[in-house]
Amino acid sequence: MLPALIKKELLALIRDPHSLAALFLLPVLFIVIMSLALKDYYSPPQTSLPYAVQAEDTGPLARALVKAWERGHGPAQALPGDWERQLREGRLKYVLVLQAGLSQELEEASLPTQSFLRLLAEPGLDGNLLNTLQAQLAGTAGELKARAALAQNNAPKPAPDASMLKLVQTERAGTSGPRPSAVQQNVPAWLVFGMFFVVASLAGLVVEERSSGTLARLQSLGVSRAALLASKGLPYLGVNAVQAALMLAVGVWLMPALGGDALSLAQVNWPALLLALAAISVAAVSMALAIACAVRTHAQAAAVGPILNVLMAAIGGIMVPKFVMPLSMQRLAEWSPMNWGLEALLNVVLRGGDIASTVPQLARLSLFAALMFGIALVLFQRSPR
Repeated sequence: MLPALIKKELLALIRDPHSLAALFLLPVLFIVIMSLALKDYYSPPQTSLPYAVQAEDTGPLARALVKAWERGHGPAQALPGDWERQLREGRLKYVLVLQAGLSQELEEASLPTQSFLRLLAEPGLDGNLLNTLQAQLAGTAGELKARAALAQNNAPKPAPDASMLKLVQTERAGTSGPRPSAVQQNVPAWLVFGMFFVVASLAGLVVEERSSGTLARLQSLGVSRAALLASKGLPYLGVNAVQAALMLAVGVWLMPALGGDALSLAQVNWPALLLALAAISVAAVSMALAIACAVRTHAQAAAVGPILNVLMAAIGGIMVPKFVMPLSMQRLAEWSPMNWGLEALLNVVLRGGDIASTVPQLARLSLFAALMFGIALVLFQRSPR
């Protein structure tokens, strides 16, 4: 009897492709995606960071510094007229300002006593990455200074990095607002992930009501399928609102109580934050409705939605910060709805943005929500009673 029972279970598993996908395909995809996303984790892909140079000093050593920097960090973009705004919004990651007198300072054999290089970074740039850029900039300047001294037959000893760091002044665009931290990055990321995870509950509910005949009985009473579909989604908008409030509260009050950094919302633009949360919620619930109308069994409901959520999170910068990804993965991340939501929240929470700064992400989320709700409506109307 035991072999027959084992055979029955194996046949049931083989005939359930969604469970097989969760068991075998998801781990493979997860390994591939996470391996590619973390390929440059210990040496972030600095060549993919968009930056520009403001050359107030155009002397030979200043030009040589720019050329040396471009060899290791890729070519600089043309300095746009509104570069301060682009820097605040994160479209430029940093700007190198070569102040007047830099070439003369690099010609001197003495160690620097004041800064002639400014490294202006966007508000959300990772702190460790900013420190790395500062050290590399100081090292590049130190090499040029040593070469200039050798050319003058007045070679000093190599300048210590700590001394050369005085030449470089680092700042973040905008003098106010919270600085990037693990909490400032992780709370928005996992808030987005939590909102999209309503798919498992919603899909299971639709499958249960379809199999029990509840949906058919409601339709026989004259309730339209569009109204039924809307009635499924609206309560989950409330669920997402509670999720958002809870996770923000955890970041603001619980994390500092546990010894971590606190989530700072003191200078947040609340209308922009609430609008971003609403757009994410509508997009998440609309996608959940589309998946709920597409699946037919509890096994499908339990597998398809969570698998899709995990993959979107891995690709979209939720599990791995986007800035540590290779350029190809960063471009792929821009196709993930979770990344649109995350970028909207980071624009508000980290970069001090207003509603206008989140318009590109809100537009994408709105179009995605409309598309998903349309798909859900078509599938729901075609589904058998």
